[in-house]
Parts: sequence; structure tokens; C-alpha cells
Amino acid sequence: MPGMQAGTSPTRFAYLGPEGTFAEAALSSAVATSEGTRTPRPSVPAALAAVRSGDVDAALVPLENSVEGSVPATMDGLADGDPLLITREVFLPVAFTLAVRPGTTLADVRSVASHPHALAQTGRWLEAHLPGVTPLPTSSTAGAAAAVAAGEFDAAVCAAIAAERYGLDSLADDIADHAGAVTRFVLVSRPGPLPEPTGNDKTSLVAVVGDRTGALLDLLREFASRGISLTRIESRPTRQRLGVYSFSLDCEGHIADARVGEALAALHRVCDDVRFLGSYPRADGRENRPVPAGSDDPAFGEATDWLARARSGRP
Repeated sequence: MPGMQAGTSPTRFAYLGPEGTFAEAALSSAVATSEGTRTPRPSVPAALAAVRSGDVDAALVPLENSVEGSVPATMDGLADGDPLLITREVFLPVAFTLAVRPGTTLADVRSVASHPHALAQTGRWLEAHLPGVTPLPTSSTAGAAAAVAAGEFDAAVCAAIAAERYGLDSLADDIADHAGAVTRFVLVSRPGPLPEPTGNDKTSLVAVVGDRTGALLDLLREFASRGISLTRIESRPTRQRLGVYSFSLDCEGHIADARVGEALAALHRVCDDVRFLGSYPRADGRENRPVPAGSDDPAFGEATDWLARARSGRP
């Protein structure tokens, strides 16, 4: 594939656009604006397609929100198509503003638009202050702000950066129903060298299990028996037929860790399919749980040595 050479840092970034999205703010918090170029893409699939085609080196896309859960477009986009790897995660506190064209009052608002996740996170506020106004979904919060600036809607639920970017005024700030909401973004690249283990890492993967009794239990057992904690697990339909699901999950540890590597190899045996999505430093401010006795790398190494001796007749 065209694009950056293996082992080099990305310099061409895409993000879920248009300009003024939370994704742009998250990218700016993670990568200095002086480090390369960045271009907005109209959707998560478009951002991931730009990475796969080599038009950009990496894309920052939302994966999950603390209030509304995971972003299906990102989960499905990573599970399908040419393989991609998560190389970094970014957590961004999310605060919403109600943005309008200058001179607009709350009484003037007859339409309000935003991304479905943003509308869900501000639903009670909108119902209380704009009763009778049906919120309308758009592809992004910044897209809603741009549409308000163009006269398509009266108001947008968006980030303050979007209101400023499109010359809008804020009628109300911090309108989320739940304070302290956070969105987790991931930086995605084409396959290449992985980030080095830090001792406080996550590993992401997608596993497809068959329509059989105990399939999910078999998957979970491979982690539990090796003392590996899961930080996220969610099911998604494979679109093949009812009863066949893929499980998107994150676990503590790096694939270079013996216990994690062995667990993934075991999943490859018991699952219909496994897609490795990357190992990368944990960025949520939490520390991985202590590795249980007998599950650290030295214990795995000693067990491997013992087995080699036993197989050679020298137990």
C-alpha cells in the first residue's frame, strides 16, 4: 500500500469532520498542530478508507462515549475491510453548547440538530428548554453548526470550538444531562510495528464465535484462566445470519506479554475468526491490575522450559 514506511511516525492525519468536531479537538490534544497535516473526512468510514487507501497515515475516530456507549460505525469499520491497527487512544471531556446565528433568541428556535450521540446526551435539557422541537440528526456536531450558519437549522448542539469556527453565538453552555462525559477516540494506522510495551497497556481485538452452546464462555475462559482482565466487551451482528456474533473487546496487557499472546493464540483455535486490532499504551489514567502469581512472563518462561525438558526426557 502507498503511504508512510514501516516504523515512521504518521504525518498526514484524518479525523471525523468537518472542522470544529470533538474529533479535531481530540487530535489537537494528542498531536501538536505543527506535526504534519490534518484533513477532515465526512464520516468514520471515509476516515478509515483514507487510511486504507494510503491517502493519510492515520485517522482519529471516536470509539465510545461514557454516556452513550460505543460508536457502531467505528466498531464495524475496524472489524470489516482490510486490517487496521489502533496505535493510540485519546480521552476527551465532552461539553456541549447550544449554538445559534447571531441575534437568535431561544424563542426563535424552531429546529435543532446535532450528531445522534450529542442529542441523546442533551435530551432532557432540550425537552425542558425547547419543548415541541424535534431534534434532527446530522453526521457530526460540527456539521450541524455549519448547517446552522448556512441557515438550514436554527440551532446546533455542538462543541464551543464549532460555534466559534462557524461564527455562531452560544445561547447556553454545558447543556449535557450528565456532567463529566468523556469520549474515547482511537488513532488508527495501517499494519506495521506496534508500540513498545509500557507495562500499562491495552489490547483490542474482534472475535467471531459460532452459534453453539458455550461459545462465549469458551472465549472468556481463555482470558480468565491467564489472569487477564477485560476492560470492554460488546457484541455486534456479523450480518451473516441470526445467532452469529462478533465480540469487540479490550483487555489489559500487550500482545508481547506471554499471557496475552497465549490467550490470543488460544482464541484463534476456539473462535471462528479473530482480528487483532492492536496493543497500545493505556491513556484513561488508570493502572492495569497486578498480574496474578503464575501469570507473569517469568512464570510462562519457566513453564516453557519445563515442558521442553519433559519432552526431551529430562523432567
